Amino acid sequence: MISDGLEDIGELRWELVGTLAAVWFMCYFCIWKGVKWTGKVVYFTALFPYFLLTVLLIRGVTLPGAAEGIAFYLTPDLSRLRDPEVWIDAVSQIFFSYGLGIGSLIALGSYNQYNNNVYRQSLIVCAINSGTSFFSGFAIFSVIGFMAKEQNKPISEVAASGPGLTFLAYPSAVLQLPISPLWSCLFFLMFITMGLDSQFCNLEGFITAVVDEWPRLLRRRKEIFIAVVCFVFFLIGLSCVAQGGMYVLQLFNTYACSNLVLLWLIFFECIAISWGFGVNRFYDGIKDMIGYYPTRWFKFCWCFTTPLICIGVFIFYLAEFTPLTYLDYHYPWWGHFIGLLLALSSMTCVPAYMVYVVWRQEGTLMERLRSTMDEIRPKISLEEIRNWHVNPATLSNEAVAAV
Repeated sequence: MISDGLEDIGELRWELVGTLAAVWFMCYFCIWKGVKWTGKVVYFTALFPYFLLTVLLIRGVTLPGAAEGIAFYLTPDLSRLRDPEVWIDAVSQIFFSYGLGIGSLIALGSYNQYNNNVYRQSLIVCAINSGTSFFSGFAIFSVIGFMAKEQNKPISEVAASGPGLTFLAYPSAVLQLPISPLWSCLFFLMFITMGLDSQFCNLEGFITAVVDEWPRLLRRRKEIFIAVVCFVFFLIGLSCVAQGGMYVLQLFNTYACSNLVLLWLIFFECIAISWGFGVNRFYDGIKDMIGYYPTRWFKFCWCFTTPLICIGVFIFYLAEFTPLTYLDYHYPWWGHFIGLLLALSSMTCVPAYMVYVVWRQEGTLMERLRSTMDEIRPKISLEEIRNWHVNPATLSNEAVAAV
């Protein structure tokens, strides 16, 4: 029942409205009691998908054509490296799967003990995350290979990227299996637990940031505030469950929450930590927490490698930019304009605040820049930070502002 385009949103699909509401109810009751309660829920939502993924993999590799699908998955096509979309998708996948640039890691990490070994945990998270993505490819492409063999089509035609792979190609293949309702239920149960697991972290990052900004107003009313946030996000989500909702979803996915926006934000995060706060100060802080220095390679990455990759892929994407399409539908100019506004709503926050901070200083431009650098670099010592974690009352108001 999809409409003809973005200009024709159509009517709400009420069965999808109901499922959207159900998902937000689950999100609310999984995080309403804070991170301790969320941590207990995550034990199930994070581990159960591995069981389902293994079951789907075992079933997939027993199908005819599975070997061809896995071979297609493992065989690189080096000519695609000239395609900027491949680089954008790769960077976006890393950013989203690791939760970078969204604030979730910062928010959840703020609940850790001071001496928590963040260095070791970061390496473990990266290894498990990338390993899971690699492992899931076998479960997906074994079934895609089966579908290609059944339809007598090349695998490249069957393995459509984006939402089509999840909601069209894979379910269509599952329907051709014996006991298809069982495998369909297992697949979408795995999918929804993975989605909820990611949503908990992103939502907790947003809520923690806002509550920390206005603690006196919101901390005692946190459960009510979470309910309001979930309801507002549910209302925004209604635009994606109308007959033309897929066009809206693609607009959000392409402009608002991925690609250029994340590259932009991650670039400034790296610059702020390594060049603004100071890479040596940051390095000393990690040693003070875990008792030893991480490998010096990370210094080079923070200062040069990551910012250069972000700015390089950013320029590469702009140089090879192609207008957004969905299947055979080409978005109108005003659709791209709305998408640009969605992207700028996040991207302009950094330079706009930068200009504001410099403008409120006094003196010439160079004097204002020096005053700004003196203001944003905290003057608090590591000893004061360490003592504050033991007894927060010992920290002065100026030190609190610096932290």
